[in-house]
Amino acid sequence: MITQRTKGRRKKAVAAAALAAALLATAACGGGGTDDGGEGGAAGFDAANNKVAQASEAAKGGELKFAGVQDADSWDTTRGYYGFMWNFSRYYSRQLVTNKTEPGAKGAEVTPDLATSTAKITNDGKTYTYTLRDGITWEDGKPITSKDIKYGIERVWAQDVLSGGPVYLRDVLDPKGEYKGPYKDTSPDKLGLKAIETPDDKTIVFNLPAANSDFEEMLALTSASPVRQDKDTKSKYGLKPFSSGPYKFQSYTPNKKLVLVRNENWKQASDPVRKAYPDKISLTLFTNANDMDQRLINGDYHLDVNQTGMSPQGRTTALKEHKGNLDNPVSGYIRYAVFPQTVKPFDNIHCRNAVIYGADHESLQTARGGPVAGGDIGTNMLPPSVPGSEGQKYDPFEMAGKNKKGNAAKAKEELKACGQPNGFKTTIAVRNNKPVEVATAESLQASLKKVGITAEIDQFDGAQTTGIIGSPENVKKKGYGIIIMGWGPDFPSVQGYGLPLWHSKYILESGNNNFAMIEDKTIDGLFDQYVKELDDAKKETIATEINHKVMEGGYYLPFVFEKFINWRSSDLANVYTTDGYSGMYDFVNLGLKK
Repeated sequence: MITQRTKGRRKKAVAAAALAAALLATAACGGGGTDDGGEGGAAGFDAANNKVAQASEAAKGGELKFAGVQDADSWDTTRGYYGFMWNFSRYYSRQLVTNKTEPGAKGAEVTPDLATSTAKITNDGKTYTYTLRDGITWEDGKPITSKDIKYGIERVWAQDVLSGGPVYLRDVLDPKGEYKGPYKDTSPDKLGLKAIETPDDKTIVFNLPAANSDFEEMLALTSASPVRQDKDTKSKYGLKPFSSGPYKFQSYTPNKKLVLVRNENWKQASDPVRKAYPDKISLTLFTNANDMDQRLINGDYHLDVNQTGMSPQGRTTALKEHKGNLDNPVSGYIRYAVFPQTVKPFDNIHCRNAVIYGADHESLQTARGGPVAGGDIGTNMLPPSVPGSEGQKYDPFEMAGKNKKGNAAKAKEELKACGQPNGFKTTIAVRNNKPVEVATAESLQASLKKVGITAEIDQFDGAQTTGIIGSPENVKKKGYGIIIMGWGPDFPSVQGYGLPLWHSKYILESGNNNFAMIEDKTIDGLFDQYVKELDDAKKETIATEINHKVMEGGYYLPFVFEKFINWRSSDLANVYTTDGYSGMYDFVNLGLKK
């Protein structure tokens, strides 16, 4: 992850967070608005949250209009890592398997797409074989072949040219890093990756050096999309990807507008996933979140592409006047503080625990928007949507219980145990383009001061995250003892969520996400067990155990299991949230009402 799957929180006043939380509490308790549809034929509050709203009303035709305040990191299927990009890219890209087009937890399951079925798995979980469907074509009408899929996956190895996207496939198929990617491939056809075989144009075989029980989840990621070699423009591919789906790029001006139109060579009979209701799909990008929210409320656009919730001003208006157009999904993200062990005194578990006990968890929740727009108080580090999660039931520090306003006595005990009885000084690192995170940092700063911990706040350029907090050397140099961050699952498993955060092999010199610098042989060993385990119940047990070990280490202070207030136009049909995309609306089969 570039830091997290969904990006681009709005540029808004920090002071608005507390005001909005107060207004929101009134609205959430029924102060204004209607739950039963309200104005303009809205489906009702939460009508599309883990269920389908206006399912039978979708009609062919019309223009589906997205708005947003954040462009994709890249529309290149290899490079994109923002969650909304993965969701949106299914309009123009297909994979062997993809997420089911069903609400809630079902949407996180995989279903055949380009392939006729899910994998035939043999060789003790190390060989995956797929047969391609008939009639699958590119936007110029040429057939999509197994070689196109192999080439698209090989591009993941070209990180020097195509950096940014997930690298699970590379790590699983080529753990020794022997393949150099298609641009350095010396074989004439540039298909030299030995782990993938294409015996004919309709068959593709993956030979894993070691079994990985989430491998098919990785193949459902956008990074496993086919790319045709003669259409690969390398670093420029994201400006106009060549379509394998029902829509193709008509025009794109970065940070301003993207327009997709029908791909006339796509065949419904070849695609069991996509209904392709609209004739045209547009994305208009704004520089101001309040302007965008007002245009959504006015009916000029149908939904927000970023899916990270309305701004405080917009959601307050919407909750009072248009409640029937809103959904309040759990996002799949956890927002948290993390303590790098390379920065003293956080090499000592008791100093880490002192911060956890010293924090006012209710105040942190309020800073993030309160229980409705912010989420439930976070009590551990495994999101509710990930198998093995125990939700708020697992609360080892009693953050949602008796310690929800902090426990100064316990914090001072821990300070004494870590040799800092009078407290200590540290620095909180927080992104300057995320006001809600700055508000969270200020809340934490205030509560820690009460127990003798003095924390300065250093706001850094959110666009430079990879080189600032993603550099362990820089973190140590700057003395960043506390980093404010958030994370959501790449795919719904403890591997798809926690591996980059907690496994020692993911400590990187640049682009690091194991901010706590965890090097724990027990945690590493549990992940090694997990990837080999094929029994779902046993996988859940291991996931739970990993989460317990992480919490026992005192590496994190979770703030919230995040929730959003998202806008849904009264004109939309077949609308539902899905765990496959962290509580977002599933874009791919949205339509306009008849």
